[in-house]
Amino acid sequence: MGSGTTLTHVAIGNVSDRYTSELWVRGNTAYTSSWGIRSVARGNAVKIWDVSTDQPRLVDSVIVENASTTGDVQVSDDGSIMLVAIESNPNGGVAIYSMADARKPQLLVRTTGGEMQYGVHTAELARVNGVLYAFCVVDPSSNVASRLVVLDLSNPATPRTVFSQAMGRPNLHDVFVRDGLLFTAEWNDGMGIWDIGGAGNGSVAQPRRISRITTLGGQVHNMWWIHDPVTGNKQYVLVGQEGPGSIGSTSSGDIHVVDISNIQLPVEVAFYTMPGAGTHNFSVDEANGFAYAAYYNGGVQVLDVRGDLGNCAPGQRGADGRCDLQKMGRWKARYAGGLSAPVYVWGVHWTPTGVFASDMLHGLFRASPAKR
Repeated sequence: MGSGTTLTHVAIGNVSDRYTSELWVRGNTAYTSSWGIRSVARGNAVKIWDVSTDQPRLVDSVIVENASTTGDVQVSDDGSIMLVAIESNPNGGVAIYSMADARKPQLLVRTTGGEMQYGVHTAELARVNGVLYAFCVVDPSSNVASRLVVLDLSNPATPRTVFSQAMGRPNLHDVFVRDGLLFTAEWNDGMGIWDIGGAGNGSVAQPRRISRITTLGGQVHNMWWIHDPVTGNKQYVLVGQEGPGSIGSTSSGDIHVVDISNIQLPVEVAFYTMPGAGTHNFSVDEANGFAYAAYYNGGVQVLDVRGDLGNCAPGQRGADGRCDLQKMGRWKARYAGGLSAPVYVWGVHWTPTGVFASDMLHGLFRASPAKR
């Protein structure tokens, strides 16, 4: 874990022309997307990195047509395609690339028009019953509500919409898909849990809402349903809250822990708060029981999420009765990129060989993973 409570810094791949945002790592290649406008450069690039050695090395970039922000970037589980979310009203949508060469993506299709033209804020690839789908979260626009649009990617070059529904107040932000369940970050409407084939008679084309919980403070931004391979525990969902912030300096929002032992009656049981900073995205090393949370100006925070997160002593509770993970000794480490300069970490991706973090201001960080 490095000395004290700081992850060991390995290297940085510098990016100064654009704000770095989302991050995906597969094998020896990493992909980072870009956000907004920095100086005169738009967030229309996906940068491709060789991470086969300690030092991330930029090897290429993909420029996405008519994008003002490239959001989520993800490679499919079989490595065959890459999905990029595109924000640029009225030119929003997704771009799908062939990954026959992981370092040279080739465009298969760029969606235009239709429901996704207002901008796709996040998009997640997930396989359900052997079929690959893209779960796309569409931005709200004037008099048009945000919505979830699901694409069947059986033929990636011709994506086919199989589900579309408005949801979220005032917007939907993200999804998490696992074992036939769909979790939706419905902002102030809370976290939704849907059966899409794993808990009865729901399907991807006809999701069945099982339950919904409004975590304290709302602003539900993202989720991770933890599967612990050591204990077999599957009862906890980490929920990220994104409060107000200012790029490069401030952020806010807690991590909330929801117990779904009774999936029809989820209960919030614990939280983690970091004064002066707020969480954004998660990546969980389930084998070792560590959650890595991007915390913007707070860098990366590492929590021990093995075992019972909702059972604590009276002195380990907050004023409202929820367990405080900090008081429980669950906080394990931090990482701020090995720099003396301020950071603003957007995303984090754990791999067995390294922890990668996308920093809006500086680029791609690499650190050594936490150890037990």
